[in-house]
Amino acid sequence: MTTENKPSYGGQAVLEGVMIRGQRNVAIAVRRPNGHITTQIRPLSSLFIGSLRRLPLVRGVIMLVETLALGMQALSYSASVGLESSDAEEDSKPEHEELGKASMAGMMLFALVFAIGLFFLLPLFASRPLEGAFGNDVASNIAEGGIRMVVFIAYIFLIGRMNDIKRVFMYHGAEHMTVHAQEHDDELNIDEIRKYSPAHPRCGTAFLLTVMVVAIIVFAFVPRDPLWWLITSRIIFIPLIAAAAYEIIRWSGRYSDNLLVSLISSPNLALQKLTTRWPDDDQIEVAIAAMELAIKSDLLTVTLSYEGDQEAAARHVDEDDSPSL
Repeated sequence: MTTENKPSYGGQAVLEGVMIRGQRNVAIAVRRPNGHITTQIRPLSSLFIGSLRRLPLVRGVIMLVETLALGMQALSYSASVGLESSDAEEDSKPEHEELGKASMAGMMLFALVFAIGLFFLLPLFASRPLEGAFGNDVASNIAEGGIRMVVFIAYIFLIGRMNDIKRVFMYHGAEHMTVHAQEHDDELNIDEIRKYSPAHPRCGTAFLLTVMVVAIIVFAFVPRDPLWWLITSRIIFIPLIAAAAYEIIRWSGRYSDNLLVSLISSPNLALQKLTTRWPDDDQIEVAIAAMELAIKSDLLTVTLSYEGDQEAAARHVDEDDSPSL
């Protein structure tokens, strides 16, 4: 199956909830401490749905920014919901405010610096003592890439042992299974969704693993002297690497039923065993709530924006932004 000529939906797991990125809106559903599900819908920025999003390579960089921005917003909302008291009324608003723009910008900056330091600069310096043993820069750079891969997998494995993260990974599985059902035009109910695997080729974990592989190829031919250039290259090439990785993930997601594509994607799907868990029914219900809200909001947006212009509405529905999961 391909996803051509139909909208693609993706998203992220958050604290006790799921965020689904639609074509024009992003929907968040969170399980409140009192047991009820609360939802929120937000329109997507023009940056994330404009013409730049359709340019090869450029869209990969935009997707990276979008993932960070939407992820922080969704986490902020889910955290504010999680701070409610368990006896809060069903229709009451969250008792705690979400993070402000300055706070979210600071968290995004911290996340970027942390990721660059852990996954790019740490492997670089860890590989420096090995340079003389290989005799050439290519071998040393490949060794650096191997260290980076080990650090990445070890990091995912270790955080996955935390109880709170385990629940996030269960919501991650619920999100993937719900997206599978939507892609196959199945009814969004628990029985239909349970037919599918919690792994998905457009997963963010798959994207990160692809980034690691592309980085090995790109950095293999970068000279390791002088040191300032070695360090700088690991930072300035990140957008290019992310852009190339996104194109690979987008392609594999659209042709996931192809045998060759399945073989290429198999390491990505295998790695998702570390970042997804089989969800319980309550978690699938949250994922369904987010998906249904995203679909409903997109259809309403099309109706309001293109009312009386059926051709324009059809063009909108046919767009495939292929959001990552």
